[in-house]
Amino acid sequence: MSRRSEQNTGTRDVRRAHRFDEQRLLDYLSARVESFRGPLEIRQFKGGQSNPTYLLDAASGRYVLRRKPPGKLLKSAHAVEREFRVISALHATGFPVPRPVVLCEDDEVIGTTFFIMEFVEGRIFWDLDLPGLEPAERTAIYDNVNETIAALHNHDYLALGLQDYGKPGNYFARQISRWSGQYRASETATVNAMNELIEWLPENIPEDDSASIVHGDFRLDNMIVHATEPRVIAVLDWELSTIGHPLADFTYHLMTWQMPEIGIGSIGLAGKPLVELGIPDEEAYIEAYCRRTGRTGIANRNFYSAFNFFRLAAILQGIAGRVRDGTAASAHAAQAVNAVVPLASMGWEYAKQG
Repeated sequence: MSRRSEQNTGTRDVRRAHRFDEQRLLDYLSARVESFRGPLEIRQFKGGQSNPTYLLDAASGRYVLRRKPPGKLLKSAHAVEREFRVISALHATGFPVPRPVVLCEDDEVIGTTFFIMEFVEGRIFWDLDLPGLEPAERTAIYDNVNETIAALHNHDYLALGLQDYGKPGNYFARQISRWSGQYRASETATVNAMNELIEWLPENIPEDDSASIVHGDFRLDNMIVHATEPRVIAVLDWELSTIGHPLADFTYHLMTWQMPEIGIGSIGLAGKPLVELGIPDEEAYIEAYCRRTGRTGIANRNFYSAFNFFRLAAILQGIAGRVRDGTAASAHAAQAVNAVVPLASMGWEYAKQG
């Protein structure tokens, strides 16, 4: 088992900072969720650095609780109520997400807004080269992941009642402004490459202004794969979802092929023997996505890559800020501090090629 897999797999005792009154939760669920029955055992998932996530093991079954972290939060961050809304809409279409159970916006129950969804049994792959699998299964899994993100972007968000879930149009301008602001609010040191990107990105936005549902953090370890089949059965962690640009979402996912080891335990596919592994290369993966979404190709790829490295650096700087403030959800969140500079530097290299 790799270091990253070991750090993120399974559950642990609930961290002291994330404990709450378990009896109040039991009383709430018993009153609000039909068929729910205690007693209730609560564990915290090791993975996840933003919204604390818990496994609820009850007499009536197993559930997952996602909550906002305690403490002072950045504006618009940790929006678990938005997660609940989008998975509710997508679950009704048959898209692979956990079944939503209940949303609670009453802070009196456990201290912050939370929601409950079903627990989905399957495989989570923390290592992108899928160690231990046969090449044919790796090929099939990556093809199904590609099919899944294409299906998400092909959904008609208006038909799903999500017309007010985000603002279609000007997505990159708004995202650059948002993440620049959140980066500044969490800034712990001067990073020259981030300052360069904050200036360069708004001046180089492509004209394509497509809009779709976007996940915002679409990567393999945010999915549950069927226990025996090469099929995605649940896409998780919708905190950053909105109505946005599908190419922002897809090219963020392409960082899988671009990411080296940068000190956060997240090793991408850069430099891996993809043919031997049975994993498609970046160009083949792009071609499959474009075929499934009716695109002829992706222009301005250097801009998209620069934007995504900038955005990820800003997200991790936010985690670094929560480490500073003592509200980070993962015991390994402090590693995020080390990743901001290399991510920003990679983003600036793409920008200079753009």
